[in-house]
Amino acid sequence: MKLIDDLISDLSNVDTDAKIRDVHVGYTWIGVLGRNCGVAKNLGERHDYMVRNIGRLTEKTASELAEYLKSWNMIEAGIGLAAVNSSVTPRGKELNVTDFLLENGVGKKIAMVGHFPMVNDLRKVADELWVFERQPQKGDLPDTAAEHLIPQADIVAITSSSIVNKTIERLLELSQGFTIVLGPSTPMSEVLFDYGVDMIAGIRVTDEERMMAKIAQGGGKVKQFKDVIEFLVMER
Repeated sequence: MKLIDDLISDLSNVDTDAKIRDVHVGYTWIGVLGRNCGVAKNLGERHDYMVRNIGRLTEKTASELAEYLKSWNMIEAGIGLAAVNSSVTPRGKELNVTDFLLENGVGKKIAMVGHFPMVNDLRKVADELWVFERQPQKGDLPDTAAEHLIPQADIVAITSSSIVNKTIERLLELSQGFTIVLGPSTPMSEVLFDYGVDMIAGIRVTDEERMMAKIAQGGGKVKQFKDVIEFLVMER
């Protein structure tokens, strides 16, 4: 978990003693208010996990809560990644990575870890599109196929939820093509460049109050948040 250790260590460059203002664990997303509003995917089995210090998470500093990212409890790990994201000021140019993939994926072999909304459009322009999912939808492949197909891809797009479930480092090791880490959970941190990532595609929350309300009220698909976020990319 060296990448995770490095993400947390890199927070030493910011005010990690900043107070955690609020934590919302929604059905699909987790939101943490620290210096900024950070989010992460909730990968937890909702009825099985016991979260440490529940009811007292806002008594922790950003660095203390970020340590939860190391947990194998997926709700805790999601809280930890959201805490990391709340400590990193999002930067980069405004660009929806969907537009980048549709323009640059023409005639290419693309491996995508995670079933993103642009999949159907991307299938029309790519030479090959392999989508890997733990629970495959129609046309997807099981995540175990990634070991065999990612090395063949010209472009590799990896969901940032793989940071939560600790698969990110192996996926990056497999990638030989142009590599993107994407999704609202993505830390806008240059640490990812040290692991071979070419493009970091995340978000900036423009309305913290409404974002947290949407998370608490069961927001799921990213399009439900489009009025409270901006899409950003950073390139190596």
